[in-house]
Amino acid sequence: MIGSVRGTVLERTTAGEVLVEVGGVGYRVLVPIGAVTRLEPGGAAFLFTHLHVREDALVLYGFPTREERDTFEVLIGATGVGPKLALAILSVHSPGALRRALLDDDVDALVLVPGVGKRTAQRMLVDLKARLDLPDLDLTEPEPGGTTAPRVEVREALASLGYAPDEVRAVVGQLPDDGTVEELLRDALKLLAVSRT
Repeated sequence: MIGSVRGTVLERTTAGEVLVEVGGVGYRVLVPIGAVTRLEPGGAAFLFTHLHVREDALVLYGFPTREERDTFEVLIGATGVGPKLALAILSVHSPGALRRALLDDDVDALVLVPGVGKRTAQRMLVDLKARLDLPDLDLTEPEPGGTTAPRVEVREALASLGYAPDEVRAVVGQLPDDGTVEELLRDALKLLAVSRT
């Protein structure tokens, strides 16, 4: 099994594939969309990898951190989650944000992932809670006053303002993992204003 690659980035695509040259051999590696911008052609790259073996292909998935790779491997062990969906989840949510969504029972956060509907998200929520080691996280402390997570409130606020689900999904996916509801809502509205111009 190939556990990591270190080499030079030869090229990258917006679809999330990078070509990394290691000792004269070019490896095609699929990475989360957020990692693509950090992998500049001509620059050095180090990725933790998972080699997925199918009947018709060997596919190499790469991640900037060990935590992302480990989370990916947990995801593909869940019912109905293949490597493509697992990569899509990590393209939308960092491992920390994913754990927070599971702790908050935030089905809407999982629905932000392209290809995940409400029913699939509910099933994943149950399955992933059992698989991801949630009790050891600092995230287990409830929000002060028992309030809902800020991103959930932002989603609800945007929906009540009449924004379409696709618009809300796209903009909430771009928000930082932390911040107050007011800050995140302000950022979301700015992003929506730009997208509509």
